[in-house]
Amino acid sequence: MIDPIVDMLNRIRNACMVLHQTVDVPFSNVKYEIAKILEKQGFVKKIEKKGKKTRKIIQITLKYEDKTPVITKLRRISKQGQRIYVSNQEIKRVKGGRGMLVISTTKGLMTDREAKRQKLGGEVICEVW
Repeated sequence: MIDPIVDMLNRIRNACMVLHQTVDVPFSNVKYEIAKILEKQGFVKKIEKKGKKTRKIIQITLKYEDKTPVITKLRRISKQGQRIYVSNQEIKRVKGGRGMLVISTTKGLMTDREAKRQKLGGEVICEVW
């Protein structure tokens, strides 16, 4: 596996397509922070850390409205071969404000709205809508 964040996004996307209730993702701090942002913004129901030491996983409970997933698009922006950075003036709204960007700033991972409010730029990790 080359990029663990892409693996996490693919697992979530695939689980949404076949209407699974939960999806398990191998644990890392970055993936856990991304999952917390998704939960805070209402794209997933809840997240849980499970397991011990080397076998930790993140269990993500997906959210549906009338058997359609809340997450319709989940896309990695900054890839290993091409990093994408934005300043706070360059941050654009996603889907007219219905979507969000996850941005890695000097103060940690945050949404595009939080980064703009704090006047921070950084690497664009992914977009969700």
